[in-house]
Amino acid sequence: MARAHRTLIALVLLAVMAVLLASLGRWQLRRADERRAILAAIETGRRQPPLLLTPATSTDDLRPWRPVSAQGRWRGAMTVLLDNRNQDGRPGYWVATPLMLEEGSNTAVLVLRGWLPRALPGQPAAVPPSLPDGTRTISGELVQRVPRLFELWNPGGAPSDALPSTWPAATMPTVQNLDLDTYAKATGLSLLPTVVEQLAPSGDGLVRVWPQPSVDFNQNIGYAMQWFGFASIAGIAFLVVAVRAARSARAMRRGRGP
Repeated sequence: MARAHRTLIALVLLAVMAVLLASLGRWQLRRADERRAILAAIETGRRQPPLLLTPATSTDDLRPWRPVSAQGRWRGAMTVLLDNRNQDGRPGYWVATPLMLEEGSNTAVLVLRGWLPRALPGQPAAVPPSLPDGTRTISGELVQRVPRLFELWNPGGAPSDALPSTWPAATMPTVQNLDLDTYAKATGLSLLPTVVEQLAPSGDGLVRVWPQPSVDFNQNIGYAMQWFGFASIAGIAFLVVAVRAARSARAMRRGRGP
């Protein structure tokens, strides 16, 4: 009786393992499909003709990864530093500044201008390079939003990404994540629903090497095959235990026969 009980437990555990491992394999296949979709979106966006951003630009044209150019005046007083952005292992900031797209208009596009290294201990605080006056033309790629970093939940107190209530602020705001709608409400700007990652060098010392999404779907397929292999092993072990248990039960019945 004890042996039958152990066999039943083994069969249940092997069945659960087979189902769980197979589900992990299916999850990896879904991740592979997601990465294929991201890769297709990147390739589709970069194949689009360059777009000149204006206040009248249609939202349908604002496809992520599309090359763009924009002409306007910088609003340097509304610059925000995005903290904890590393570059080649070095801590630093992304510099985000709105570019006003038309003289006399309140419409702007938020531009990630580049990466600024954090000052070492004992050195003056890092300050973004000054912006030139007058109308400027920049080029870059569109992204849907400012890429976010994971942040721990902050119970109570001021939010970690609080923006100044009045602009220009006494000190340059430093936040970890920046939401476009929140930034637009804080500054009073009418922002295009997109962000430009500036690419063209301008000799200001900022680094413009932007992180790219992981699109290695073959890695996920490889992991899926491993999980399915483990599930197959568990399934085979289930069958072996079940067959042996059935044979043992038949042998016991024959031994008890007349």
